[in-house]
Amino acid sequence: MHNLGQTRGSHQSNHLLLTADTFVHTSLPGMKACSATVHIGPAMGAGFTEYTTEFEAGGELGRTTAQRFIFVIEGGVKVEVNGKSYELGPRGYAYLPQGLSHRVLGTKVSRVAVIEKPYEELDSFEPPRFIVSSEDAVASHPLDDDPSLQVKCLLPDEMNFDFAVNTMVYQPGASLSMVEMHAMEHGLIMLEGGGIYRLGDSWYAVTAGDFIWMGPWCPQWFGAIGKVPAKYIIYKDFHRHPWASPQP
Repeated sequence: MHNLGQTRGSHQSNHLLLTADTFVHTSLPGMKACSATVHIGPAMGAGFTEYTTEFEAGGELGRTTAQRFIFVIEGGVKVEVNGKSYELGPRGYAYLPQGLSHRVLGTKVSRVAVIEKPYEELDSFEPPRFIVSSEDAVASHPLDDDPSLQVKCLLPDEMNFDFAVNTMVYQPGASLSMVEMHAMEHGLIMLEGGGIYRLGDSWYAVTAGDFIWMGPWCPQWFGAIGKVPAKYIIYKDFHRHPWASPQP
């Protein structure tokens, strides 16, 4: 049914909410038998690009000149690196350092979150290493000692990594303990459940499938509402001095 110009989506100077009814699919260079929904990129002022890719069986993701992180939301993909092949199912993920030659191929109909960011080098640290794993293999810990809010850190907390990707699970009724305002920006995909997100001075009902971008110092808060846990995967720039990461 046509929604007659109505949407939950919102485009503001310091945040963005994209809902499935606003998604537009496109093909990026090098893609074969797959399409992308680009959620955020430098055109909006972000220092990274995030999109979801829908693969047909046998589809292939294009190349990138940046570092890349992929997370399988549905289906399965194969990652080929240095003559080896790695199978990723739901909740599987891979970190691919900048300059590492690789291929990402759909082994079945799949939906995959992709994050790409030019790497910011530090003279005293080696570049980050290739990682392939699964969220299921990562231990969770409570945020701010609240057992109803669990975090899994999918990338190592090491200075040579210049961004972090976490999953967060809120039990019904759980919420962040404070309204956060900080220098880091976020890209967030709601994976399960829903709740209320405060972004800037606005309040939004959000649900599985929604994408949120939060710019630096955007006031942000989330509370889970409903009968099932709310879960999202979230990106943030990390481990770099603010002067080293000017926004476009």
